[in-house]
Amino acid sequence: MPLFCLFLCCIIIMLQVFASNRQFMETSRYVLFAHMLINDTLQILSSVLLFLCVMAQVKFAMVLCVPLLVISTATFQNTTLILAAMSLERYVAIFYPLQRPAAWRSDRIWITVVSLWFISFVFPIIEYAMKSGNPAVLGLTTPVLCKVTTINSSFIQTLFRAAVSVLFFAVVAFVILFTYVRILLETRKLRQDRLSVRRAMHTVLLHGFQLLLCILAFTGPITETLVVLHKVWTREDIAFFNYFCFILVPRFLSPLIYGFRDQVLRSHMVKNFLFCTKTVKPFFKQ
Repeated sequence: MPLFCLFLCCIIIMLQVFASNRQFMETSRYVLFAHMLINDTLQILSSVLLFLCVMAQVKFAMVLCVPLLVISTATFQNTTLILAAMSLERYVAIFYPLQRPAAWRSDRIWITVVSLWFISFVFPIIEYAMKSGNPAVLGLTTPVLCKVTTINSSFIQTLFRAAVSVLFFAVVAFVILFTYVRILLETRKLRQDRLSVRRAMHTVLLHGFQLLLCILAFTGPITETLVVLHKVWTREDIAFFNYFCFILVPRFLSPLIYGFRDQVLRSHMVKNFLFCTKTVKPFFKQ
């Protein structure tokens, strides 16, 4: 919970910087980054709520459970799509600096953002719309323990979820690898403005690292199989370990690393922090 509160504070400061400086909203790269901040915040809020309910064995109706699961799943998948979009944006900025395609201009980037949200929500809705194989789940008012294995217990749903996850990560990995290799080859050709090209290459490499952090979420079953051999650990301890290390920590590190790495954004955050500290007057007068 302390890390969760710290994460929210950093996100609020970053979004306040975006809202108070028009130059950020007029740059496609920062618009996509703000979109990632909002997406990861929704993902953490929904996943933390679901995790606490499962750990406390709190049951509530499916009509409330399914929307939370859809939001959690969609925002998790949307993170990978945002990473691919940000890598393509760097690719377009390097190879088409003067004549950008319409979809990547700052005034049209909302089309890409809406498309990412649409794609990320379509597959979870299809998955949860499939008929559940759990006979205990009778209707929308049935109180259930809100987790994926309870609602989506059929083999078809499990196979569909696995196929969608593999498809998402394979496509995003290909996009990141493609953009990184093209930008790497471009650095050898250009003699001018090599600094910006190298920065773009490092940014794409960072997106690859962020994708690797997202993939760690799928190591949960493997970790449970290995750790369950040690009888000292209970099932609840294993679940908390997997959730903290493979869900929360990557979500904490991903936006913070990218945000504090950017010099322009970091300078504005420092200015806002110093301004807030100066406006706080001491309670006692000397």
